[in-house]
Amino acid sequence: MIYTCYEMIRDCREGRAQGWRYFTATYIPAIRKLLAHYRAGEPADQAAVERVLLALHGPESALFQSLEPAPERHFVAQLRQKVLEQLAPAAPAAVAVDLETVAVALEPLTLVEKQAAWFETMLYAPPETGSFLRMAPATVAKIRDKAADFMRAKVDSWSRGILQDSGRVLGRAAAAASSSECLPPKTFLDMLDGRATWQGREELERHATGCWHCIDHFCRLVEVVELLRANQPLSAAEAAPFLDCLGISPAREPAWKRWLAGKR
Repeated sequence: MIYTCYEMIRDCREGRAQGWRYFTATYIPAIRKLLAHYRAGEPADQAAVERVLLALHGPESALFQSLEPAPERHFVAQLRQKVLEQLAPAAPAAVAVDLETVAVALEPLTLVEKQAAWFETMLYAPPETGSFLRMAPATVAKIRDKAADFMRAKVDSWSRGILQDSGRVLGRAAAAASSSECLPPKTFLDMLDGRATWQGREELERHATGCWHCIDHFCRLVEVVELLRANQPLSAAEAAPFLDCLGISPAREPAWKRWLAGKR
């Protein structure tokens, strides 16, 4: 029997152990990777992961509030946002920039160029960004140099790392900048899966080229696709400490397995 992401969300919302067992085993590896990446390579130790897990398990958590069926990738994109909310506040950038300034400065770039620049705010180097966008790292570096020149012309104070240093602030601003014209997640997923029609691609490019909320959303979904592609669920033994943190006992093996174990 296949246990779906929708069923897991329902069970976690209703406090059922089965949902939390599945969530812990399946998504702790993704949480670890997100913490390690967005804490600038600082190891995602047990304590850091448990703090995030307890916040997601708490009554104030909104991660499991929706019962609408949604693709797993959309759920993990929401999980990604909740993990980042648990990070310690970023140190103030030496040279900060706001989203409005970025939008004006980078307006001449194409949609894919804006994505390549935006991945810099998400702390991804050219080789990683090139893998995400299916382009050579050298091409990403050239796009970022062009973006840097545009940024320098629009700000009073500038540094080469201005987008990266303001990344956390820019990401929050973009996530909050949605409008009624923004595209649904399915549109982006169809594009990633190669299912988008020509009309759908034109609609996406026409809107997203000028919408940093949708550029950010698309980049987050690309990141999530890569996270899930490399995801290796925890074994029962590896998941046990996290379940203990939540006060949930591991699942008992079926009676026939326990009987066979007793025969050995």
